[in-house]
Amino acid sequence: MHLSYKAINLPFHYPFTISRGTKTHQPSLVVELEHRGIKGYGEAPAITYYDITVEKMIADLERKKRMVENFAFTTPDRYWHYLHHLFPLNSFLVCALDIAAWDLFGKLRGLPLHRLWGYEFNHNVVTDYTIGIDTLDKMVAKMKAFPWPVYKIKLGTPNDIEIIHALRKETEAVFRIDANSGWTLTEALDKIPKLAPLQIEFIEQPLDKKDQEGMKILFAQSAIPLFADESCVAETDVQNCAGHFHGINIKLTKCSGLTPALRMIREARKLGLKVMAGSMNETTVGTAAIVHLLPMLDHIDADGPLLLAEDIAEGLQFINGQIHISNTAGLGITMKEGFFQN
Repeated sequence: MHLSYKAINLPFHYPFTISRGTKTHQPSLVVELEHRGIKGYGEAPAITYYDITVEKMIADLERKKRMVENFAFTTPDRYWHYLHHLFPLNSFLVCALDIAAWDLFGKLRGLPLHRLWGYEFNHNVVTDYTIGIDTLDKMVAKMKAFPWPVYKIKLGTPNDIEIIHALRKETEAVFRIDANSGWTLTEALDKIPKLAPLQIEFIEQPLDKKDQEGMKILFAQSAIPLFADESCVAETDVQNCAGHFHGINIKLTKCSGLTPALRMIREARKLGLKVMAGSMNETTVGTAAIVHLLPMLDHIDADGPLLLAEDIAEGLQFINGQIHISNTAGLGITMKEGFFQN
């Protein structure tokens, strides 16, 4: 195989703020794997609070680039196992390469990924649109500027209840809340009963991932379903979420790609957990990988291309929450002309 890669740093439409901080741009690494004249594409955004930068991904890749290229490619799952041992401390890089391998494999087989996995695509599960933390007026303005059937509202401020009341006055849309570990148990026990009457579908990661005892208490008392995010990074975390959460949010970058994500979905179903796949502000490249999982999901958060002011590929359409994807092979996307030549 031949490997190419490119670092990107795309601006957001609005500064993107969660309880952990603010960013105006999303840095990512985009990779291209070429095999038998067919090209597959993958992506991994860099996330500072996981201590993974684009520069680290490139440095790790350069050290072992020849080994990445020399693998005798047959199936993505075999390649993932090889990459997993090659880069044991960089799940983000493994994710980018794994997505590219699946895109390549789908193209070699002439099938879109969801059909390769035995599913037909449907549009019944809609993506949310994220409203980041901001002043109250700006959060309301962002929502009104983008009418949508489902919103994810970032919280973790002293004014959380006021924010949701203000937003609820403006729309009957479904609300999902993401606290990004921003609450203590005491705060969560106080806030959730106040949020329950405001038509909240579920809450992501209310407490710090280390507070397992707190999550047991909250799980037993919460009137709103609770989904794990930071508490469900890798495959080994899924079982620990049972009895602490009602569902899990799988992030491809954190778990190291589509290959482990497919296993995590199966494990979650066995444990009676609901399943969501979530965005880490990927472009259309990484988002398309998330979208192909849609027939297996209860919920999806795939709004990266809606939040970014620029994109590097085409192939997804967002229509009132529904995601339409090309039925062509692999990811079903087309890179913008000359992307890897620029």
